This record gives sequence, structure tokens and C-alpha cells, in this order.
Amino acid sequence: MFGVWGHPEAARLTYYGLHSLQHRGQEGAGIVVTDGETLKISKGPGLLTEVFGTGELDSLTGKAAIGHVRYSTAGEEGYENVQPLLFNSQTGSLALAHNGSLTNADALKSQLEYQGSIFQTTSDTEILAHLIRRVGFGNIEDQVKSALSILKGAYAYLIMTEKKLLAALDPNGFRPLSIGRLDGAYVLASETCAFDVIGATYEREVMPGELIIIDDTGLRSERFTMNANRAICSMEYIYFARPDSDFDNINVHTARKRLGKQMVAEAPVEADVVTGVPDSSISAAIGYAEASGIPYELGLIKNRYVGRTFIQPTQEMRERGVKMKLSPVRGVVEGKRVVMVDDSIVRGTTSRRIVQLLRDAGAIEVHVRITAPPIEFPCFYGVDTTSKEELIAASMSIEEIRQEIGADSLEFLSKEGLLKAIGRQDQDENCGQCLACFTGKYPTEVFPDEATNSNMAAQKKPKAPTS
Repeated sequence: MFGVWGHPEAARLTYYGLHSLQHRGQEGAGIVVTDGETLKISKGPGLLTEVFGTGELDSLTGKAAIGHVRYSTAGEEGYENVQPLLFNSQTGSLALAHNGSLTNADALKSQLEYQGSIFQTTSDTEILAHLIRRVGFGNIEDQVKSALSILKGAYAYLIMTEKKLLAALDPNGFRPLSIGRLDGAYVLASETCAFDVIGATYEREVMPGELIIIDDTGLRSERFTMNANRAICSMEYIYFARPDSDFDNINVHTARKRLGKQMVAEAPVEADVVTGVPDSSISAAIGYAEASGIPYELGLIKNRYVGRTFIQPTQEMRERGVKMKLSPVRGVVEGKRVVMVDDSIVRGTTSRRIVQLLRDAGAIEVHVRITAPPIEFPCFYGVDTTSKEELIAASMSIEEIRQEIGADSLEFLSKEGLLKAIGRQDQDENCGQCLACFTGKYPTEVFPDEATNSNMAAQKKPKAPTS
């Protein structure tokens, strides 16, 4: 998400900000702008450059805007689910952009429909709009605070009316959201790398349980809950975020290098070359090479015109995407013992294919090092892994996974090593991070529909010793 208030080129700034966030979603993009009197929208399926490729920005004139690039975790594909969502009524218009996923979405939607609401989308984002309109008292910030108190799960919201821009972060702060300044204007973004591309200055993060209100008088902060307990998604540091972004003053590239170095401390191996899987694992591979003394080489080349396979919506698309996006460099890996550093193994699709690519290019050994613990449990907070059946580590031991992907050895980083390497200083057991996909301990209540889907009660096979 990206938002700006108080700049005459709000829509264009939002476009540039979203362009730097395109790695977070490639299924759709949209921008809503206000001139102080009306809200205008332009959106559609596809990449940002496809949606705004023929002059659509020229009609989006105004001093404020919010934008979104879509990665679907709740809701089907289609124009109606592309965000921001825009709602018009006799009392004024409202635009919503959302990063995350609500764990009580099904229950809230059933209740709202019983009370007469008619939903126009299948996205859980729309639920907030209905809740806001049903409050029926106070100003927009009071209505939003009342509505937010009903929600459970992960949410970072940008909410815009004709006169105000609001930002809210759930009490656990699962997803990042930051505030910046540019020429007197306020900007908000899911990652700080968006500030760099437009020349904005980082101010601070939106805090868990905080509501930010911005209008022509300036910015003010309120709380919609005092029951806040930070649990930022560990996958933001491991995979999702761009290396040039910062969270809580921790640079993502630096954290990933430390993950690679910690991997050497836990699972060294004799090899000739280290290579990383582009792009999210390059930093960790450099760290592994530095700590081990094994040379880092560019053993895999990425096709820059193919999106991220992990966040593709179907298995068929993921399989096709892996084949299209990576090519081995034969001159680097031929006749070599290769350490392949990757950030995670979710379904096994990518790892199996990459190991085979390296072998086909002449690698005599392929040792896989994963700079995260095994992902054994579903995520209900904004990652599209809501069933244990999708997760290879939920049903296979590490040795079985090694055989499945065809590696000579396979090692995962420990939970303790993960926390140490990232380096957050929060004074709790998990250092202010969510580790639910690794441990099955969810920071929030998991409701019956999610719990059933996850099969969390299923017995896991004992893990065999790794080589």
C-alpha cells in the first residue's frame, strides 16, 4: 500500500511508490485520489504498468491518494476485488486499501449479511466498510476505531474520505506500515523503499493498535486499543520485503546477511561455490559465503519479467513460473560442489526444480541451506498458505524433503538462530516476531473455520537426522 496527503501530484507519487512495492503483489493495482470534494478511482488486474499504461493517471487529479498492489489471500480474482475499494453513499465516499487477512472474516460477513448487508466483493477488505457505516455516530475516526475493535487477525489499512486520510495497524503489527514526509506532504507505505524512490524522508512506523489521522491541519495519532503486543511477520525479513527496506531500524539486507552467516554456524558444508536463489536469497547467500570462506558466485540468473512464484495463486502457475524465471550459469556450477542458499521451502515446487537445473548444468553436488525454520503450519495473517496440505514440511521429515527435492544435503535454520540473526530487541520470547508458521503458536485466536482448514491436530511424522 502507498498513500500521500497534501501534494499536487498525489496520484503520480502513488504510482511511483507502488512501482517500488510491486514485488508484494502482481495480480492487480489501483489508485484512488481526492481533490477535496470527490473521490476518483482507476484500477484493474495485472501489473501496475499494465493498469496505468495509457494515460489513466492524467484523470486522477487531486491533493491526496491511496494505492494498492494486490496479492490475494482472501477473495477471488477479478476486477471487483482489486483494491482500493471505493464506496459511495449519501453521507460521503470512502476508499479502503488493506494488507493482511482477517481471521474472523467469515463470522463477521455472515453476521453482516444477516443484518442486511449486501457484499459486492469476495474480499475480506470490504467487511471494514460495512462495519464503519453501521456505527452511525461520531466522526469518521470514531467510526473507524469502533469498527476496528471488532476485527481479528492481521491488518494494515489506508482509509480515505474526501477530507481525511487514515492509517491503522492491528494490535500485533503483523504487517509493516511507515510514515514519511515530502515537501510538506505526508506519505505512508508498506515498505520504506517506497520513500526512497520519491525522495521522501522516513519519520517513523505506525505502531500496533495506532490510528493515524491526516488532514489539512496536519497529522495526529490516536489509539483504538491499548492491548498491543508486537508480532511482526518473520517472513517480512526472510522473504517479502525488498532488501533496501527497514523495519524497526533493522535493514532487511543486513538482517538477511546475518541469516546466512548464522546458517554457516549451524550447518557448515564443504563446497566450491555458494549461490543464492534470486532475488530474496542473494543477501543471505553473500552472508553465507563471507562466513564460510567459500566464494560467492552468480550461479542462477533470474528473468526480470517473471513475477514471484511463491505468491502465484495456483500450483499450475507456480510450476510454470519456476520454469520461466530461473536459468543456471553453467560456467559457474559445472563440475562444482554447490551450496544453494534459499529463504524458505513452502510447497517444494521451486526447490525441486532449481536443484535439477543446477544438476543439469553440471553441478556434481547440490547442498541446500534454508535460512528459515521449516514451515509446518498455515498462515492466517496474509500469506496464501491456509492449509497444511500445501506445506511439504507438515507431512515430511527433513530427510524426506531432501530426497523429494533431490539435494545432497538439506539444512534449515533454527528458530533461535533466526531470532538472533534478525536482531530485534523486543523483550519477549519471540523478540516481537510472529513465528506461527514455524511453531504453530498463533499470536491471535484462530477461529473454527481456519482451525479446521489447517488440520492442526494432525500427527506429524518424526524427523529423521539430517546429514
